[in-house]
Amino acid sequence: MKHLLSATAVSLCLAAAASAQTVLTVANWLPPAHPLVAEVVVPMTEQIAEATGGSVTANILPAPLGPPPAHFDFAVNGVADITFGVQGYNAGRFKTTNIAELPFLGDSAEAVSVAYWRVFEAMLKDAGEYDQVKVLAVFTHGPGEIFLKSGDVASADVLQGQKLRVGGGIVHEVATTLGAVPVEGPSSKAYELLSQGVADGILFPYESVSFFKLIPQLTDGISVPGGLYNTSFYIVMNKAKWDSLTPEQQEQIDSVTGEALARMAGQMWDKADAAGLAAMDGQVDVVPATEAQIEAWTTALQPVVDAKLAEVGETGVDAQAAYDMLKAEIAKVSGGE
Repeated sequence: MKHLLSATAVSLCLAAAASAQTVLTVANWLPPAHPLVAEVVVPMTEQIAEATGGSVTANILPAPLGPPPAHFDFAVNGVADITFGVQGYNAGRFKTTNIAELPFLGDSAEAVSVAYWRVFEAMLKDAGEYDQVKVLAVFTHGPGEIFLKSGDVASADVLQGQKLRVGGGIVHEVATTLGAVPVEGPSSKAYELLSQGVADGILFPYESVSFFKLIPQLTDGISVPGGLYNTSFYIVMNKAKWDSLTPEQQEQIDSVTGEALARMAGQMWDKADAAGLAAMDGQVDVVPATEAQIEAWTTALQPVVDAKLAEVGETGVDAQAAYDMLKAEIAKVSGGE
């Protein structure tokens, strides 16, 4: 009888433990092999499970719940517990992301991403743009470069009249200011736009050109010191689901997200960019931007920088102070801090 009671007690304890486990649903709109999924989102879920001792686990959904621009609201409304995406896909919704998308910020996604998170925590979150969710990370991809089917890559006017596929965010204004005709579309549509002649080229990091199989569609690339632009990303969690966790679980998840997650994402992009550039060898002729190009583009884009900082200021954030902090933190991270 004692053994029976003991077995029953153990069964009840196991059942209670199972019922106490929280399983988070993670929405995904990218191919499972994409490095953002395979090397950031998947490891994030594993680290959450490890940090919480298995009391919080996550299940990445096998098929998209909807188009990329819908994913932030999926987290807001609880359609999924965790989502990720590009703020710029929701035009006009996020102004503080301008800080991290400006031209010529840095050559390392890790440095820019970690610096971005630090500025977000210190200043940008006060704008209230993410009050409806729990922010797990904000970060950027690697520096955005120029890729074309043809053109005089040494000319400051190389983009004049070129139809360039762009994503959301500041890259649209950058392309327009430098004389290009922006063709908007998510990254998943890039091959279609180029192969059908809708676009003459693309502004992309090295990784994306390789991953989305665009190399055969392109002949020339221009490497811009610091990047011609960056693209900001988010990973967020439904607020009610976050609030349902215990303070201990929240602390455990915080220990593997935030700056740690931003750093992991940045390291992933840097690694993927190096592989992407290597894949272009002998197929896409990538040359560094000339001093004349850099000087012309810096001058031309200054009004864009000023306008984007003004937009950040509209949120109540001291935009210049945030921009200055970002550049200082990028230098610190680049120096090992």
